[in-house]
Amino acid sequence: MIAARSRHDHFPRTDRARRQRIGEAVAAADAAWRTADGAPGGLFAAIDAALGTAPAVAVARLLAWLDDTTWLQARLDAALALLAADPFTRPPLRLVGGGDGGPGGLVLADRGGVRLTLLVRPAGSCIASPATAVFVPGRAAIRVLASGGAALVAHEVAVSEAEEAGGFTAAAAAPCHSHPPRALGPGELIHLDTARQSYSLAGARRDILLLELAVQPPSPLPIRAYDVATGRLIHISASRRDSSFRAMALTLLRHLGRTDAAPLFAAETKAADFAARWHAMRELVALDPAAAHPPLAAMAASDPHPEVRRAAAATLTLLTPPPAGGRGWGGPVSVHAGEHAPPKPSPEGEGLSASCPA
Repeated sequence: MIAARSRHDHFPRTDRARRQRIGEAVAAADAAWRTADGAPGGLFAAIDAALGTAPAVAVARLLAWLDDTTWLQARLDAALALLAADPFTRPPLRLVGGGDGGPGGLVLADRGGVRLTLLVRPAGSCIASPATAVFVPGRAAIRVLASGGAALVAHEVAVSEAEEAGGFTAAAAAPCHSHPPRALGPGELIHLDTARQSYSLAGARRDILLLELAVQPPSPLPIRAYDVATGRLIHISASRRDSSFRAMALTLLRHLGRTDAAPLFAAETKAADFAARWHAMRELVALDPAAAHPPLAAMAASDPHPEVRRAAAATLTLLTPPPAGGRGWGGPVSVHAGEHAPPKPSPEGEGLSASCPA
């Protein structure tokens, strides 16, 4: 069978002059946008002025960028003009998602925990109501540019000030409650305390277009996923972006069998995020049980989070004590501590795996 030709087969690899024109046009657009964004009254300047304020205050200060979207229309028109001039142009806009017809979009700004994103939810990805609701520490405002005839299901969960300050445990987590679906209104503005409020979209007849402003400063409160049907907590992951990146890196190293990287795993078991600490330990146990034994014992004895201590102690019982020689462990080792373990941290970091979550 002959493989279908893709547009990449026609890329002008040998036409140096054409590729130079494309590069110059993209560079000019990128420079113009960066200059405009950084100038007084620009998008980056507005975000920088809001940094350091409480998430709710930052959202309030930046709402103007959701209320008047003529700036966005002008930017998209400029990007389309680049494509019209040459279909092989890649406008200087950062793409996210969108693979296999799933949710995607364009990141318009991402600075200091503030992200402004144009989100596309294809109708085919928002037919059935998702089974999971996800809660991320921070605040958000979403302008509905095109509703697609979809229904919105709101989800809520109680979070105490102590939990938000770092005292969260899976055992004491409040259940999630979901509201009956309502019509998603075109042009409406949705405000969310995303640590406690989330939403799902379903029943879309056409594509959905959203402009989302999210403010997510570092927080000791983890990202939490709940089963919508039961309201039960089923999944947690570190909410700090740097912790999420390190978690993904450690998972990759474990898949590659890089036992020489064991010190990196051991170092991450002392991270500030309890979910990040436990994720690193689980990966280290799977990678190299001998190297994991000392830090696992220390975690079982003195980790500041009670559920991590219990999970480490339960996992420790699954490891065969090391022989006098130090290394050489007998048999495979399970890294799951059953009911003693806190919900599994996500190697993807943000853990937004349900279709069309907030």
